[in-house]
Amino acid sequence: MNGQAQRDPRLDQAAATDESLMDAHERLLGRHPDDGARYRLLPIGILFTLSGLVLFSGTYLNRYAGHYNASIYNENAKLVIGGAAPKTDPLVMGEHQFKSVCSTCHQPTGLGLPGTYPPLAGSEWVTGSPARVIRIVVYGLKGEIHVEGKSFSAAAMPIFGQQVTGSMYNWNDEKIAAVLTYVRHSWGNNADPISPDAVTAVRKEVGDRREMTEADLEQVK
Repeated sequence: MNGQAQRDPRLDQAAATDESLMDAHERLLGRHPDDGARYRLLPIGILFTLSGLVLFSGTYLNRYAGHYNASIYNENAKLVIGGAAPKTDPLVMGEHQFKSVCSTCHQPTGLGLPGTYPPLAGSEWVTGSPARVIRIVVYGLKGEIHVEGKSFSAAAMPIFGQQVTGSMYNWNDEKIAAVLTYVRHSWGNNADPISPDAVTAVRKEVGDRREMTEADLEQVK
């Protein structure tokens, strides 16, 4: 037996330090130790991007998902195509038309301007015969008119009626009925509503003509 002991490589490996082993592992894996805690930015950027997408998705669904109401999202509901459009409240439409146009002269309070623009609040022309007040709006009004014994002589009231010569607004019968219904129910007035059919009937009866006068209106019952 050879008296000189042969060197066992396993003994040399056992003598290796922890640092040398970790360095060897890093070389085998093709990576380098992260000295000084300098992390790679790409994984962190991806993490923040995904977090932002999750936050955006949650916010979007909370705002636009209709709270997952079954009446909005119902895959078992039957498909409905077309159908009648919802009807607009005449008072709401009439108020919008009045504030957009009529309030310029008659004022938002319906009191008009003394001696110039007649009031609608408490006016016998407004709360009286539907046929008269319809004619005023459809065909306009010119000349002097008396309201509650007071004289008003403003410039001619515009013609609003559809298919009437000289009409500045060309309102259809529904809009005229709505604004008349509104003024007959506002500022203490309490008169019956005006229907679009009533406006149509007056327009067909009278036909095409110029502005009304107080004398013309007095002949209407």
